[in-house]
Amino acid sequence: MKTDKNFYKQYIAVLEEELVPALGCTEPTCIAYAAALTAGCLGGMPDHLVVESSGNIIKNVKGAVVPNSGGLKGIEAAAVLGAAGGNPELKLEVLTGVTEAAIELTKKLLEDRDFCEVRVMNSPANLHVRITGTRDGHEAKVELIHQHTNLVRIEKDGLALYEKPYQSGSFDESLTNRSCLNVLDILAFADEVQMEDIQELIDRQIEYNERIAQEGMKNEYGVSVGANLVKYYGNDIQVRARAMAAAGSDARMSGCLYPVVINSGSGNQGITVSVPVIEYAKEMGVSHEKLVRALVFSNLIAIHQKTGIGRLSAYCGAVSAACGAGAGITYLSGGSYEQICATITNTLANVSGMICDGAKPSCAAKIATAVDAAIMAHCLSMEAEEFQPGDGIVKDTVENTIESVCEIASQGMIVTDAKILEIMVR
Repeated sequence: MKTDKNFYKQYIAVLEEELVPALGCTEPTCIAYAAALTAGCLGGMPDHLVVESSGNIIKNVKGAVVPNSGGLKGIEAAAVLGAAGGNPELKLEVLTGVTEAAIELTKKLLEDRDFCEVRVMNSPANLHVRITGTRDGHEAKVELIHQHTNLVRIEKDGLALYEKPYQSGSFDESLTNRSCLNVLDILAFADEVQMEDIQELIDRQIEYNERIAQEGMKNEYGVSVGANLVKYYGNDIQVRARAMAAAGSDARMSGCLYPVVINSGSGNQGITVSVPVIEYAKEMGVSHEKLVRALVFSNLIAIHQKTGIGRLSAYCGAVSAACGAGAGITYLSGGSYEQICATITNTLANVSGMICDGAKPSCAAKIATAVDAAIMAHCLSMEAEEFQPGDGIVKDTVENTIESVCEIASQGMIVTDAKILEIMVR
């Protein structure tokens, strides 16, 4: 099957949009980025900050360590540190060059409970942030929506310095159209894509995500899910694939300063969709080109699912990412289109009920669970075993099954999402 020329360009554009580096959890980093822009607009450290954000942002910032903060957590810490020492030109790596002086200033300002206010924004968008800062009688506002760095407005003293039209209730319209994504065409693209078009992008993902996974295995972060999986379950490939992915999250959720290449706006999803495939490729001794193609495939399968789910929801993104990894492992193994579809179906039939209750150390355990399900799904598919239409949410085609899961995640779990946030902030 030959990939349509227009689809080819769209697939490249999608990968370039989604596979970008980020330092630390993307939600606190998003807050820090907006705050750094606010401080820049005001010409220095604000006298006061107000952070308004959608509930999913609050949920995902609450338990994650802000990178380069000395262990600080929470929206206030992310906002104040971003304003005090962030470099907005680095976007999702905004906190890379934070100094000790900025950290000390942040700690001092956090002692003043009135310096930074946090408010829940009533927005139809699951990812929406607005930061207002004041300094010497001037006021600045910065607004982001749909994506962690999708800047739509900078305002100073009521005048718009930058403005981009947007619709608050839909996915970011500036992104490449994702309607071209389907399993069959993604498979054709992974087989046919020219290496020079994706090599640098995928090699960076391999380098960054494998490095943080190895760091999580070597040193103690969180509850060391990855290292303990190997300690108690052994070091065969099925254990190691999920342990390494979990270890990357162990490190990332607990303040490791290594950046990762994200997928669908999430570092944990970027780790989950890539590291198990990398481990299987090493175990199988396949060529580097085969690994790169498998990662193109796994990344796009995950993005395909997340397009219908949305950036943030009550549905754990580790499931869609692990599903992509499982499909990538089947691809590495020479599986047919039918076997790849079976891997996806078997994974989604198993663990689609996993909730997202924010970014925090236990994400590593969820990643291990999701990857375990994906590996089992892969093994079943290689034996020509697949859950059938009518088995719960499983439909007659893989695309219809994916669509069903997206409907559950984006619509059916709205009340679940609200209840999770309510419980978390009590």
